[in-house]
Amino acid sequence: MNSTSRIWRTTGILSLLSTLLLIAGFLYAVRDVIYPGAAGSGAGLNQGATEKSSEESGQPLEEADVLNVAAIGDSLSKGTGDDTGKGFARRFVELIVEQGKDSKLVNNLGINGLTTAGLMALLDEKGVQYSLSQADIIILSIGGNDLFDGAGNMQSGGRMPTESELEQTVTQASKQLGMIADKILELNPEAQLVYISLYNPFSDLPGMRKIGDEAVSRWNHTVTDVFQERERTLVVPTFDLFTYNSQKYLSSDHFHPNGIGYQMIAERIMQGIY
Repeated sequence: MNSTSRIWRTTGILSLLSTLLLIAGFLYAVRDVIYPGAAGSGAGLNQGATEKSSEESGQPLEEADVLNVAAIGDSLSKGTGDDTGKGFARRFVELIVEQGKDSKLVNNLGINGLTTAGLMALLDEKGVQYSLSQADIIILSIGGNDLFDGAGNMQSGGRMPTESELEQTVTQASKQLGMIADKILELNPEAQLVYISLYNPFSDLPGMRKIGDEAVSRWNHTVTDVFQERERTLVVPTFDLFTYNSQKYLSSDHFHPNGIGYQMIAERIMQGIY
């Protein structure tokens, strides 16, 4: 009887040890899957890689204490046509503040008449690079002067570009826009880059609506593809805002938005980000 008890006791102990070893092996395997390389000297290396990935992803906009905004590009970035001088950049900052979030416009780098080629050169300036590096949100407006070069001449009845000329312009300028986006994101990889797409300012002028609509549609379609290939970017549509509201949203020069038009763009930016 005692011999039988010892056998059962020994069998029970061995079964318990086997179960414990099985559980320990299972836990080790799970730990290895969740934290690869965590065992031994590799643990510190893996931890460092995780921290680096977190830093590279950037701080969420919702968690930032102050949202710094910068604008860069052509006359729309500058706010030309807005009697208050606010443009969409300062109006966007005001909308953020109205939502109870602290925000400020760190710099407006908009230049009248700027093209994609001119912006490429501008991005090499140290002061511009510093301003962009300080921003959480960078608003970019460019391409209108590439497409509508000599807009005043077109309005006065001058020669309009042909379809092939517009196609060539869209192709060349969109390639430059891709390089511009890469440069900005290289200067500030944590920023949200917001691109303001184009509208046709001549939509209500006879003989100019069709060619303008086709050029702008082709441009907006192309640049949407450009930005979809890049992280932390947003394209804000404006075409529909001005197509049937040019008299309401355009300034007296019939090219730039007025205060109401800029306000509509600022609200679109707000909707896209929040």
